[in-house]
Amino acid sequence: MPIDLDAVFTPVRIAVMTVSDTRGLADDRSGDTLVARLTEAGHVLAEREIVKDDVGLIMAVLHRWIDDESIDCVITTGGTGVTGRDVTPEAIERIAEKMIPGFGELFRWLSFKTIGTSTVQSRACACVTRGTYIFALPGSTGAVKDGWDGILRDQLDSRHKPCNFVELMPRLRER
Repeated sequence: MPIDLDAVFTPVRIAVMTVSDTRGLADDRSGDTLVARLTEAGHVLAEREIVKDDVGLIMAVLHRWIDDESIDCVITTGGTGVTGRDVTPEAIERIAEKMIPGFGELFRWLSFKTIGTSTVQSRACACVTRGTYIFALPGSTGAVKDGWDGILRDQLDSRHKPCNFVELMPRLRER
């Protein structure tokens, strides 16, 4: 889809959460990939944190970021699989006001082109909560590339036509 080069680009302030019991900042390749892509696109890294695979811990950080008016969007990487420790979607579902089911559907469709039927193991998801977008991607660098390059790069670009998530931000808290 086209980018309207005559329109003004609005940078989005994005917080990045890596959900992992084993990674630290030194070896967080998927988080590094996401940060590189979002900053190269002109967005602002608002915060970055690694959080253990624990629903309560994930929710606590999400609530803190949602309450922070300097953060427009949260992107998580990791914890979206089907094992017992993968709990990112459960944390997101507990705080979600509105789910965005098309995000996960589109992510799996794009991912199918890369990894085939293994994409069914992904529970990538998205929602809006108290005016903040939350997108959950799997923890591999390939999944981060699929999610950013195939969906988020365009949907978080205010110049993307015919529509994008950024133009809706001022209306997300409407009642």
